[in-house]
Amino acid sequence: MGETTRTRMTAAERSAQVLEAAVEAFAESGYAATKTDEIARRAGVSQPYVIRLFGTKQQLFLACLHEVCSRIETVFRNAEIAPDSDTAEALRALGIGYETFLAERELPLVLLHGAAASADPAIGEHMRERFGRIYRLVGELTGADTEQSRRFVATGMLLTIMTAMQVAGTDAISLPWATEILDDIATATEPC
Repeated sequence: MGETTRTRMTAAERSAQVLEAAVEAFAESGYAATKTDEIARRAGVSQPYVIRLFGTKQQLFLACLHEVCSRIETVFRNAEIAPDSDTAEALRALGIGYETFLAERELPLVLLHGAAASADPAIGEHMRERFGRIYRLVGELTGADTEQSRRFVATGMLLTIMTAMQVAGTDAISLPWATEILDDIATATEPC
């Protein structure tokens, strides 16, 4: 008989596993409709263990939002901006980076669910703070002024929504109106 060896996960690894399962579940069902027992099932742990790790469903959702917003910030900070880039070139580099974020399908969905759940005071406070940080980061990294930063973030949110609707990104459903918007963004002389 063969022996099976079982490797125990560390608390940090288990926490990351639960967080990953939570991102998937919240992306599918949103904040209100997602149950912690569904997250536990996906992570292969008990529901009380999920609560022990994160406290409440709200705290777990906030951890997911933190993960999503941190991912956007990381993508922007890792964008390949040449030292001699002007603002337009730097914004294009951030836009290319944002495509990486959009390709991680669950993350944009959780971002949108976070915005939708912002009527909850704790979630709204978190979303507003993190969204503001992302907006400010665009200007810091590129030298963009208020109008350029606003246009960039607005276009990013439009692409986030279009990705959620599956009319942008990989395996997009091709619709004339969506193609028109995407072509306009791709050919814009000034980054949006």
